[in-house]
Amino acid sequence: MALGILTNVAATYAENNLNQTQGSLQSVLQQLSSGSRINSGADDAAGLSVADGLHANEAALTQSAQNAQNGVGLLQTADGALSQVTNLLDRAVTLATEAANGGLTTAQSTAADTEFQSILTEIGNIGSSTNFNSTAVFSATATNFVVSDGTTGGTTTVAATTGALSKANVGSGTGIDLSAQVLTSAAAATTALGKITTAIADIASQRGAIGASINQLNAAANVASSEEVNLSSAESAIRSTNYGQATSDLAKYQVLSQTGISALAQANSVQQEILKLLQ
Repeated sequence: MALGILTNVAATYAENNLNQTQGSLQSVLQQLSSGSRINSGADDAAGLSVADGLHANEAALTQSAQNAQNGVGLLQTADGALSQVTNLLDRAVTLATEAANGGLTTAQSTAADTEFQSILTEIGNIGSSTNFNSTAVFSATATNFVVSDGTTGGTTTVAATTGALSKANVGSGTGIDLSAQVLTSAAAATTALGKITTAIADIASQRGAIGASINQLNAAANVASSEEVNLSSAESAIRSTNYGQATSDLAKYQVLSQTGISALAQANSVQQEILKLLQ
């Protein structure tokens, strides 16, 4: 190769290689300091796309597990309230049975009916005042709890119905009438006793349905939590820095950086040798 000073090809090669080495060294240092293998889209565009998609799935599943737990809380509140309603109806059975005997005085019958009506009023109060997170618990309209991984195909809606609860509508909305008096006569008390017994059975059935919904929501929450853990692991495998590989690369690029600087210095000094020809 002829000697010349207009273009130092060797220095250009050395500079280009040194720049590439410095860029790789900077990238490795970012990975080591941040703990993330992907610090920009340029590091791994395809991997970033997959990791971001997984992260969105994780966020949806984390909230879905919370949604399910909120649903369980609402249904457990309803179940506890219905348990108290059953206790009240058990007392109503006692009063109706007592009044059906026919041997009570007018004053005694009036006292029994007064307590019976107070029981019905309290059932109505439970139905209207029981709430969860400022939302009425007892309603004829189903409450939908959504469990999703953020995709249309991975979305499940659990519809839970607690049923309306009032003096004339106990349980799941079958219209059981408990507004009758327990006495006026023995016959009226006997009629009321039958209605109360039916209401107790209805409440038990409704509590069973609520229990099934609780189990379904707990299962959905467990599945969402398990899936979230697996997706988090998959995302970490894509994003996280492989420290064994990164430290190996660090040592390599440090050596290349030092040798590149030396090579560039040597390439620059070669042209200075031309000055000797002019001496």
